[in-house]
Amino acid sequence: MPYFTRLILFLFCLMVLVESRKPKRKRWTGQMEMPKPSHLHKKNLDVTQIRKGKPQQLLRVDEHDFSMRPAFGGPAIPVGVDVQVESLDSISEVDMDFTMTLYLRHYWKDERLAFSSASNKSMTFDGRLVKKIWVPDVFFVHSKRSFTHDTTTDNIMLRVFPDGHVLYSMRITVTAMCNMDFSHFPLDSQTCSLELESYAYTDEDLMLYWKNGDESLKTDEKISLSQFLIQKFHTTSRLAFYSSTGWYNRLYINFTLRRHIFFFLLQTYFPATLMVMLSWVSFWIDRRAVPARVSLGITTVLTMTTIITGVNASMPRVSYVKAVDIYLWVSFVFVFLSVLEYAAVNYLTTVQERKERKLREKFPCMCGMLHSKTMMLDGSYSESEANSLAGYPRSHILTEEERQDKIMVHLGLSAEANAGRKTGLLKGQMGFRIFQNTHAIDKYSRLIFPASYIFFNLIYWSVFS
Repeated sequence: MPYFTRLILFLFCLMVLVESRKPKRKRWTGQMEMPKPSHLHKKNLDVTQIRKGKPQQLLRVDEHDFSMRPAFGGPAIPVGVDVQVESLDSISEVDMDFTMTLYLRHYWKDERLAFSSASNKSMTFDGRLVKKIWVPDVFFVHSKRSFTHDTTTDNIMLRVFPDGHVLYSMRITVTAMCNMDFSHFPLDSQTCSLELESYAYTDEDLMLYWKNGDESLKTDEKISLSQFLIQKFHTTSRLAFYSSTGWYNRLYINFTLRRHIFFFLLQTYFPATLMVMLSWVSFWIDRRAVPARVSLGITTVLTMTTIITGVNASMPRVSYVKAVDIYLWVSFVFVFLSVLEYAAVNYLTTVQERKERKLREKFPCMCGMLHSKTMMLDGSYSESEANSLAGYPRSHILTEEERQDKIMVHLGLSAEANAGRKTGLLKGQMGFRIFQNTHAIDKYSRLIFPASYIFFNLIYWSVFS
């Protein structure tokens, strides 16, 4: 090979060697590369990584049959319960139920979930593990609707400790039945209960108990209701018996509610009282003003009917009398009696005017004698008394025939007043005088109606408040 060819080949190989030793240039991406910290080169052991070969799990879920309770065949497993009430959402008198949101927590020990760990004091899981292990089958007795919250995921937490103790917590909203007594409504207090019980396991397999006694129930300080004052929360427990399955442990969350009365004072009691007082106005109106007194009475009666209907529309149809019914119906009776009072006044006035008209037609010579002196006669009278009775002075002497005619006219005109007065003096009865004088009916009604209504209110509020 010529010398020149070998020289070119040598230079070419040299260039290739130099190019191979140069660092490669990276493509520009607009970002600067940060140097990697040295501690990342030491990778920590990932316990969640599934390695090939025999798996090593902290919780030996696949090694046991979790369809059976812990210590199956042995004594009953104790399951502690505590509850934190987040809110009382509503109380319904019509449906007789309440809605409550709470955190329900269970505590028990399952040695099948025990694990050895020097660094972890406990392990926390979400609801996905709950489907693989045994958990208590607690349900709410007498519940109508209930659900576990699932936003953004199921509100379920499971915490397992190395010795096998388990904490199971969930957030639940439940609507349960509450037997209410409305005999003192709206001056009543209601006691409702939320009951927890195992559905499948009797007291021989599972023992439910309050973990910390009365301290097992905690409430949020911000809980408040529009119509009720929460007086007390407390816990109780007892055994429940079913004839076909046996005895079960049942836990109770009891709370007492006191109804706020001010709303009903404004909406029911004050309007009813004002309507009763308004009906008394007719006693001061002239008895001859028929349109005024009749329209006032009918208006108050219809208003009381509207108030009674409105109150009963928002209440359950119970078969007993409520306290508010007593007050409203007694008020309605007072209003109705005021209408009947004017009916009696108008009737007696009409009867009296009819009698006076007949007397005027029977004795046309009674002119100028309506205001003559009236006296009591026992069948004998002297000559001077007869002259005075006839409306003439003692000095004017009448003949016997004139005196008899004028005395008969005067006695006919004053027969109604004298009969009432004579009967009252002889028998001591004042009722007849009242009915004879229509003005007296209104006069006595002005005192009797208010006094009776005030007396009723004193008895009512002293009994029900």
